[in-house]
Amino acid sequence: MNEIMLVIVAYLLGSIPTSVWVSKAVFGIDIRHYGSGNPGATNTFRVLGSKWGAFVMTADITKGVIATSLYILIPYYLHNELARTNFMIALGMAAVVGHVFPIWADFKGGKGVATILGMALAIQPIVALICIIVFLITLFTTRFVSLSSMLAGVAFMVLILFIFKEKETSYRIFAIVVALMVVVTHQKNIGRLLKGEEHKAPLFKKNRKQQD
Repeated sequence: MNEIMLVIVAYLLGSIPTSVWVSKAVFGIDIRHYGSGNPGATNTFRVLGSKWGAFVMTADITKGVIATSLYILIPYYLHNELARTNFMIALGMAAVVGHVFPIWADFKGGKGVATILGMALAIQPIVALICIIVFLITLFTTRFVSLSSMLAGVAFMVLILFIFKEKETSYRIFAIVVALMVVVTHQKNIGRLLKGEEHKAPLFKKNRKQQD
């Protein structure tokens, strides 16, 4: 199996619309018609509650991990660290593109934060785990999933560039792109945060549909 085929497989994995399938299978609704209309973890927390929000986020992270790890199917990358890192980034980004533009959901997907995190876990697990801690601390103290995602994204860039001082140029560029992308895709959330209108995640609470 060559590189192009694996990149396509990574895209198809990333395209799995977890929140859409869960909302339809479990609740009989299309999450894209509720809340912000975005089929990502943030809106899932808001609409379906913390249990299913956590499930969707975990599944989306797993997509990124599996897609990025597809390099193991080509022996060459097992023994060449530089080439492996570059190919892992390519695979991971294919999965992120799939999440944002999923072929299985009319090319209308989420913002890709969880899938990027999964990608980071596969490439640099220590950095990714620190970002997860940043995310969780922010989430449990503020209950804003959007703010948690943005801070985790910025933390990823800071850790790669200044703390761990990653030497691989492609990975440094990737870290910068991740931080910028997370902030740019959350522009509406930033506006609502500044206005005090951002919705908080219903942690440890049932979703509205279950309460009704």
